[in-house]
Amino acid sequence: MTKQQERARARRRQAAQQRGTQQVVSESTKDKRLFGVILAVILVVAAAVAVPHLLPDADTSPAATPKPAATTAGLQPGQELAAGCQQPPALQQTPKSFATVPDKKTAAGRTFLATVTTTCGDLTLELDGTKAPQAVASFVFLAKQGYWAPSPCHRVTSAGIFVLQCGDPTGTGSGGPGYGFGVENAPKDGVYPAGTLAMARTSDPKSNGGQFFIAYEKTKLPTSGGGYTIFGRVTGGLDIVKKIASHKALPPNPNDGTPVSPISILSVKVTEKKA
Repeated sequence: MTKQQERARARRRQAAQQRGTQQVVSESTKDKRLFGVILAVILVVAAAVAVPHLLPDADTSPAATPKPAATTAGLQPGQELAAGCQQPPALQQTPKSFATVPDKKTAAGRTFLATVTTTCGDLTLELDGTKAPQAVASFVFLAKQGYWAPSPCHRVTSAGIFVLQCGDPTGTGSGGPGYGFGVENAPKDGVYPAGTLAMARTSDPKSNGGQFFIAYEKTKLPTSGGGYTIFGRVTGGLDIVKKIASHKALPPNPNDGTPVSPISILSVKVTEKKA
């Protein structure tokens, strides 16, 4: 082999080595790019999984569904007072909390009358301690403790479910008295006649506490989890609830949300009904 041929062979060998090195670099670069794409996909998926846990439950049943609320006295944007209503007061700065469920024996076999004074007038209620002793014992206890003074009715629904939900001093729909108890006296058919007074809860059957709802029209609710405790009825002022409901809710969902026309509980007085 001539020297010229040897030099040509050496050049070819060097070029082949360079191509091999370039190929390794190229594969390495592609691997890095692929890893970056995979990592980005993982982060996007992780974010998508995490976000729903930060959002409120979309359940439309009368539950403690979180809703935005004003922190000072006055109207929220888009709200307007209904005829005969006063401006709602500021929310409680430090809502009361209790560690122990009230003893149901304090209400068992007894009937109570309640007057709920609101910014739109008085609602009168009759509480059935025979059929729902635990719920009535809790309601009477919280009333005497001034738990709801004041508190807004934070939710109104008007499509299939016709209720006004009240009883959360925080105004968010997620507040409670610090304790919970199970379901009592829930209708097997899930039907709640107009004027029904019942406990609101989350999907947990033992999450009954301070929130309650009034059905202003006949309403059929899910029976899953045992349904919702009926513990009394409205004996006066249902027209007030219907008036608030007629104005529906603030956007984005006029059929379920914060009432356009606000109503707040100012005080609750309870006495035992004598035979």
